[in-house]
Amino acid sequence: MEHLNDSPVGASAPRAYPADQESRAARTRADRALLERAHAGDQLAREQLVQRFLPLARQLARRYQRQNEPLDDLMQVASMGLVKAIDRFDPARGTAFSTYAVPTILGELKRYFRDSGWAVHVPRGMQERVMKLDQASQELHRKLGRSPSATELADELGLTSEEVLEAMEAASAYDAISLEEQRGSESRDSQEPTYADSLGTDEERYELVEYGATIAPTMKALSERERLILHLRFVEDLTQSEIADRIGVSQMHVSRLIRRALARLRAVARERELED
Repeated sequence: MEHLNDSPVGASAPRAYPADQESRAARTRADRALLERAHAGDQLAREQLVQRFLPLARQLARRYQRQNEPLDDLMQVASMGLVKAIDRFDPARGTAFSTYAVPTILGELKRYFRDSGWAVHVPRGMQERVMKLDQASQELHRKLGRSPSATELADELGLTSEEVLEAMEAASAYDAISLEEQRGSESRDSQEPTYADSLGTDEERYELVEYGATIAPTMKALSERERLILHLRFVEDLTQSEIADRIGVSQMHVSRLIRRALARLRAVARERELED
């Protein structure tokens, strides 16, 4: 996002604007004149309006500032909302510009948090509740001189304690921690394990253990030779010809032994199911 310059860009200097000590009515008339000129396509008036209302954008950006969210980024989002408000405002409607600009800027800030601020998707209503909770927490911390409790936050926001706790839990989805970050140490040079080191992996042979525990009682119904042939065929994945060479019989005989062993296994398995 491009940064907005602190001074208007243009060949000519900005026209005089009423000083702060002058009447509010004079500043309102000056704002109206600038808005009419900007609406007519005057780029210099547009730039002057941006400078005039940047404090409003900054105030709204600070309202949404979080611990890990740089104010400069929020200021850029709020400034873009201000520019959109200036470009879309129609002075002929007779409404105050700030009445139109505030919801436009807030909309840009909320969209920023919804679309790019959260590491994990959270419903929009919950996102807004988390932001209100963060603001209320900061205000109560200043008043009380300590971190507020969930009950105090619930009373401040008109929510239940369960809704406050739910928002606190959802707030953890805002930031993501790299799996390569070291646990228990802030030093990059330490030998502390990373979060990735604590993650488990899929053990491919777990299924074999499960199958073995299920089939083992049934396998006892087979002869030692039949168990050996099935092991060679289905565990070591040998072909019938390789099994025949291994145990010294013909391939046809191996085929008959496999069919007979499997039929025996199915019969025993059915008997066990009926017993269960």
